[in-house]
Amino acid sequence: MNDFALQSRPSSHNTTDATIRELFNQNVVPSYSRFDLTLTHGKGSHVYDLHGRRYLDLGGGIAVCALGHAHPAMVEALTEQARRLMHVSNLYYTEPQGRLAQALVALIGPGKCFFTNSGGEANEGLFKLARKFGHDTGRFEILTAVNSFHGRTLAGIAATGQDKVKKGFEPMVAGFRHVPYNDLAAMRAALSPATVAILVEDIQGEGGVTPASPDYLLGLRALCDERNLLLLLDCVQSGHFRSGRFHGFQRILEDVPGGGAFLPDGISMAKSLGGGFPIGVFWARAPYADLLSAGTHGTTYGGSPLACAVALKVLEVIAGENLADNARHMGERLRAGLQSIIQQHPKLFRTVRGQGLMLGLELAPDAPGLNLPHKTPASVMTAKLQEAGLLLIPAGAQVLRILPALNLTEADAEEGLAILARVAADLDA
Repeated sequence: MNDFALQSRPSSHNTTDATIRELFNQNVVPSYSRFDLTLTHGKGSHVYDLHGRRYLDLGGGIAVCALGHAHPAMVEALTEQARRLMHVSNLYYTEPQGRLAQALVALIGPGKCFFTNSGGEANEGLFKLARKFGHDTGRFEILTAVNSFHGRTLAGIAATGQDKVKKGFEPMVAGFRHVPYNDLAAMRAALSPATVAILVEDIQGEGGVTPASPDYLLGLRALCDERNLLLLLDCVQSGHFRSGRFHGFQRILEDVPGGGAFLPDGISMAKSLGGGFPIGVFWARAPYADLLSAGTHGTTYGGSPLACAVALKVLEVIAGENLADNARHMGERLRAGLQSIIQQHPKLFRTVRGQGLMLGLELAPDAPGLNLPHKTPASVMTAKLQEAGLLLIPAGAQVLRILPALNLTEADAEEGLAILARVAADLDA
């Protein structure tokens, strides 16, 4: 065991997995089906449990830990800014928020930013932007996609195109309808006089890591221009260089005629933006950026000096270490390795899809050893990989998400592929 693993020290000599689970059972709302694992610390692309065992983290806190764990530049930025100013509210100007907004606008295009604390809040801002845009003409309806995911707020679950997240929270917030993804004709046919906006993910994450096609994105832009609708993109999971470009749509359209001119009217972002520190944002294109004037939208914590200073440091490290290129290179390496494993174990796996370091590994129907009562094949496979020392994230019933740090190394990629190959061989024996 390496020196870092030996540094693990429980908070109490009597702390065990069981005692921590009991703390949760007694005091934490049981809204998560947690894996049986208690983590204590991390470094780079690895995390460690209460017993000092090391795990390769290719889930990245669900696409959050852009620089891995305990990155020294992030720790320094947090510490330095915390000594100066952590929070003053949005009643005042602070330099970090202005600088971060400037950096994001430069990466996207002319417009303005509103800072939040999460992707769900960022999407709520887009919903309000659309409502404000359509208010004077009586339009309020937002069309979203089947299998989409847009957060856990009441409006977020109404916008989400998955029935499982809606159960028990009816009646749904009015004003959302779902249309098959990557189907431009279906979207056109679904328009009504009340429609004011179309909201899609450029790469569906929770829905199984499915990228939009270039024709779909360009067609949606043309349709929205034709009908005076807002085109809104949820880039919460797919953004921040995970695809190899700042946003997934930029990667999807980079070699497509006319793709370089594509720009939506609003974008929601979060997850990797803060590298693990909670922060979200939505960007709105001119002339819509001024629709939410003073008093129409707000947040107490959003855009704090501390959050913005960390997010600025994450951007600095990504640029300085050429991590967008690394996301492309390591994404290709992982994809090639996964393809090889798929070929060796066709009874277990069907395909791999995605962009850069946002990949989805789809399990084959009736994969051996993964069909257990009351559990999805993806959750069973995730648990088996965890036992072997590899952390991935399920997406729906049949897909494993691979969402590692953007600074993933060749050695870490090889370690992950080797673990997956061993588990697959055991299941396929």
